[in-house]
Amino acid sequence: MRVAIFDFDGTLYQNETFDFMMSHLKHHPEYGRLYGKFFRRILPVYTGYKMKLVPSPVMREKSMQAYLAPFSGFAEEQLNRFFGEMAAAMRSGFNPEVVRRVRDHAESGDRVMLVSGAFTPLLLEAVRDLPFDDVIGTDIPYSGNTYDGRTNIYHIRSERKNERILAALGDTQVAWEESSAFGDTLSDMTVLELVGNPVAVRPEEGLRNIAAEREWEIIR
Repeated sequence: MRVAIFDFDGTLYQNETFDFMMSHLKHHPEYGRLYGKFFRRILPVYTGYKMKLVPSPVMREKSMQAYLAPFSGFAEEQLNRFFGEMAAAMRSGFNPEVVRRVRDHAESGDRVMLVSGAFTPLLLEAVRDLPFDDVIGTDIPYSGNTYDGRTNIYHIRSERKNERILAALGDTQVAWEESSAFGDTLSDMTVLELVGNPVAVRPEEGLRNIAAEREWEIIR
């Protein structure tokens, strides 16, 4: 069996997911009041990152945790509705060529996977009309049906993406050399190197240089 693995941020979705998330919260008619609490949580982390005291992966994970913090005590249904509204507004930002590749791989009988550090309910709603067999994202830890804010998230990134991909595939025999993966940054390298057909999508400079050197396909 072949697989086709797609990143979300910057690949399927052409823009920066976290930037959109911040804007959505800030201007939300009901939850915009929570933006200040989120901003106060993220400011020390971002300052440390800019001063090169906090590594990028740590900054990203702590930023995701900070985003959820104001929602402590919210029911799962409320958060699903919030992320559902966000997802609906993001679909217009999908890369048409990547959408075409998703459909082509599904029609070819490949197992099509979306793997991203974005929150799982956001991903599930955003791609509900696309033929993904697996959607792997950062889960929101609930206590019962409520987000309590005390449990740390497990942000899906780099090697963690590979862990979740392999766990989802289980004992399935995969033809890795015939499989494909799509990504846009160096953080996608661990996934791109799993397959025989890696594709760089509007890549940042670091990935673009590697893709050119290794003669990978580049979608510009």
